[in-house]
Amino acid sequence: MLAYIVRRLLYALPILIGVNLLTFALFFVVNTPDDMARMQLGVKRVTPEAIAQWKAERGYDKPLLVNSAASGPSSLTETIFFEKSARMFIGDFGRAEDGRDIAREIDSRMWPSLAIALPTFILGLLVAIVFALTLAFFRATAFDFWGVVLCVAAMSISGLFYIIGGQYLISKVWRLVPISGFGAGLEAWRFLILPVLIGVISGVGSSTRWYRTIFLEEVGKDYVRTARAKGLPETLVFLRHVLRNALIPILTGVVVVIPLLFMGSLLTESFFGIPGLGSYTIDAINAQDFSVVRAMVFIGSALYIVGLILTDISYTLVDPRIRFE
Repeated sequence: MLAYIVRRLLYALPILIGVNLLTFALFFVVNTPDDMARMQLGVKRVTPEAIAQWKAERGYDKPLLVNSAASGPSSLTETIFFEKSARMFIGDFGRAEDGRDIAREIDSRMWPSLAIALPTFILGLLVAIVFALTLAFFRATAFDFWGVVLCVAAMSISGLFYIIGGQYLISKVWRLVPISGFGAGLEAWRFLILPVLIGVISGVGSSTRWYRTIFLEEVGKDYVRTARAKGLPETLVFLRHVLRNALIPILTGVVVVIPLLFMGSLLTESFFGIPGLGSYTIDAINAQDFSVVRAMVFIGSALYIVGLILTDISYTLVDPRIRFE
C-alpha cells in the first residue's frame, strides 16, 4: 500500500507541473503583462511609463522563462515563471493586487468555506443514500415513481432559484435566519443554516437518481438472490449486501470531491456574503486580480489530484478483494 501511494504521488507531480505550465501560458503568454497592466490601470490611454511602473511594482518587468542578463541559477530564478508560478509549489502564492498576502487570505477564508461545505456534503450524502435506498427498496411502486419524478423536478430547477427563493421565503418572509452575512464563533451557525439547507436540497435530486440506479443494478445480481434464498429479510439484504457492494461506484464520485470542499462554493458564498474562498475567487475575477486566480487554480488542481489518490485508497476499505501491490 505504501509503495502504491508513493508511486501515485510521483505520477501526480508531473501532472501538477503540467497544469502549472499550462496556467502560466494562459496568464502570461496569451495575456501578456502589458495587457494586464492596461486592464488594471483602467484608463483608455495608458502611457508606456505608467505600464512600466505598474510592472516594476509587481515584479512583472522580468523575462518570462529565462533571464539572459543574469548568470548561473539567477537566470532561471529571476524570471516571472519562477516568482509567480514555480514558488507556488512551496506555498508562496505572492501578494494580491491590493497588497494582501494571498496565503494568509487563504488560511483565514478556508474555515468559513469548510463550515458550509462539510455539513452540506455530509448531510447531502446521507439524505441522498437513504432516499435512493428507499426508492430501490420500493422499486416499481407508486412511491418509487413519484420519488423519481420529484428528483427529476429538483434537478431541472436552477441552483439560483433555490438560493433566491430560500432567502426570500425563510429570511425575508418568515425571518427565521439572517439573509446574508457571517458571524464569528458560535454565532456563525445562524448564518450557516440556510446555505447548508439550500445546498442539500439543490443537490439531492441528481445524487438520489444516480445512487438509485447503482442500487437497482446490485439488486438483480446473483449474490442478492442467494441472500434471499437463505431466508434473510429484505431490509438486511439491502443494508448488509446491496449497500455495501454499491459503495465502490459511490466512492468514485464522493471521495474525489472531499478535497475540493476546501475551495468553497462560488455561488453560495457570493449570494450569502460568506467570506470564504469561493467569494474570494469571484471577487478576484471581477477585479481582474490574476495573482489570486492563479493561486486558486493551482490549489484546485492539487486538491483534485489528492482526491483521485484518496479514491483509489478508499476502494480497499469497502472491497477486501482489491489490493495494491
